[in-house]
Amino acid sequence: MRQVLWYSVLLVLGLVGSQVLPGHLGGAQPAYEEVVRLLTVLCLAFIMVHVGYEFEIDKKRMRQYAWDGAVAGSAAALPWLFCAAYFVYVLRPAAEWGTFQAWRESLLSAMFSAPTSAGVLFSMLAAGGLSATWLFKKARVLAIFDDLGTVLLLIPMKMMIVGLRWQMGALVAIMGALLWLAWRRLHSVRLPSTWPWVLGYAAALVGSIEALYHASRLLDAEAPLHLEILLPAFVLGCVMARPHGEDPHGDDARPGHQEGPPSASEQRVATYVSAAFMVLVGLSMPKFSVGGTPFSTLALHVLLVTVVSNVGKMFPAFCYRREVPLRERLALAVGMFPRGEVGAGILVVSLSLGIKGLAVQVALLSLSLNLVLTGGFILVVRRLLGPTPTPASAAT
Repeated sequence: MRQVLWYSVLLVLGLVGSQVLPGHLGGAQPAYEEVVRLLTVLCLAFIMVHVGYEFEIDKKRMRQYAWDGAVAGSAAALPWLFCAAYFVYVLRPAAEWGTFQAWRESLLSAMFSAPTSAGVLFSMLAAGGLSATWLFKKARVLAIFDDLGTVLLLIPMKMMIVGLRWQMGALVAIMGALLWLAWRRLHSVRLPSTWPWVLGYAAALVGSIEALYHASRLLDAEAPLHLEILLPAFVLGCVMARPHGEDPHGDDARPGHQEGPPSASEQRVATYVSAAFMVLVGLSMPKFSVGGTPFSTLALHVLLVTVVSNVGKMFPAFCYRREVPLRERLALAVGMFPRGEVGAGILVVSLSLGIKGLAVQVALLSLSLNLVLTGGFILVVRRLLGPTPTPASAAT
């Protein structure tokens, strides 16, 4: 658990840096923010390629994956709707409760609470020595599903603000094609898989997505085509063939086993990338602004929204009763609490679309508080699992 502590410290250091550094950068601040954003995306791509490389799909168990998708969708939708209702009924005057604008802005701002941070979650669970558990395997599926569901949900939400645009349909088509590719060519494309190659793949994906974004911006600056790195990187890992006879989960039951590359050098690089990712996620947070709201009032709203959003994430605890006992289902739900880069990206989208006010500030501070608490969530998960958690093989 020492690695979890270090990752938590790195997250907090990055978060502190996000509030302190911009005030000392002057005119260099835009360039600094762009470099931090690109490095964050690069590290996330590296992590997600490995996640896809170790991902397995049993095509005979599609009913189970459909159920996982429904669970992930509920675990994303409930905190989103709970927070949106809080923003409308608590933070807005009663006269605005039934207005379309109030709900439109609140629904978009509240989306920060929907996606579990796949990169943060996988890195923290692995650091906590939980790679060999049923929880890790299930959380890997649910976190990817709820991130993808949130990205898809963001499309109609943006359409409510900017109107019907061709870019939204193109984005859905691209995501559908990527998912089809992962399904059809699962672990069948022979590509080198050592860390320099994976880092190169990640950089190429980031460059391609950035090029697509800027090219579409030339056509329509108000609604450029922006594809999140999570899905392309995950799909690339899914299609990469494994060397003959290699089973990335063959030693899952070995004490101390860590999810990720098999060799010590590869594992070390993966750890360094995850550590850098923690710092960068913290640095990616926008600067806080209390405004004219009393600090005590703002702190209360942040605490309540954080509680509400995480209560919404508890839905998986009521599922999978035939697979594991209640303690492990509770651990799975708590394991889905971490938020990060995707939620921050949604708040940046909200700000870019002109949505301001107390709700956005509360959402930002709640997201930051959740980041600070991530290490604590993983400790709770470890305590709930106890000494004999269900092994990953129980989920197959």
